[in-house]
Amino acid sequence: MYAFKRILVGVEESEDALKAFHYAVHRAKLEDSSLIIALVLENEDINTYEILDKTFLKNAREKLIRQGETYRTYAKEQGLTDVEVLIGQGNPGEVIVKEFIPISKADLLIIGSKSRNPIRKYLGTQASYMAKNATISVLVYR
Repeated sequence: MYAFKRILVGVEESEDALKAFHYAVHRAKLEDSSLIIALVLENEDINTYEILDKTFLKNAREKLIRQGETYRTYAKEQGLTDVEVLIGQGNPGEVIVKEFIPISKADLLIIGSKSRNPIRKYLGTQASYMAKNATISVLVYR
């Protein structure tokens, strides 16, 4: 059986993403793997008024950093020792595939199957983009 050494998990505030995160922690522990937690500030979630507010992006990024630290703390409490957090901004699928996979040297990407935005369920998900375009193994968790 092949054991993955560096597991990258994409996290957002959807139920499926949180399930994927918990599975990634469990799998990393079983395989004695590193865990890399990816959070992306989505440009589509920012409206015109927010972008004009000079403190909005700073506050939104700080919120992601706090969320990342919460996830890191949980993973360490579960027994993982090598846990990293990556924060980005843009289209989550593209950021994870084009930026986070290469810099993290991950060999497995774990993602939830549904977005928190119900409209995206009809337009196609970030999960399908990542599964199609990632250069590493992808596990889509339901």
